[in-house]
Amino acid sequence: MGVHTVSSRELNQNIGRAKRAAEEGPVVITDRGRPSYVLLSWSDYRRMSGGPRNLAKVLAAPDLADIPFAPEKSGLKAREVDFS
Repeated sequence: MGVHTVSSRELNQNIGRAKRAAEEGPVVITDRGRPSYVLLSWSDYRRMSGGPRNLAKVLAAPDLADIPFAPEKSGLKAREVDFS
């Protein structure tokens, strides 16, 4: 998996080439010679981000109970409802 580098001008002129390069590895996009963005294939992004997560899995994290959590009270008050 190689890293490719393209300038933003090259990217604008040939996006297809950059997309093909992203299938081989990350493509660093530069602005004025400085890295500014990275183009990844969808499969590489999913692999790096850990894939989809759901709330149940996040809340089941093993050390979650060790995180201090003491939210402030909202201060909202109940009020009478008029059904007339």
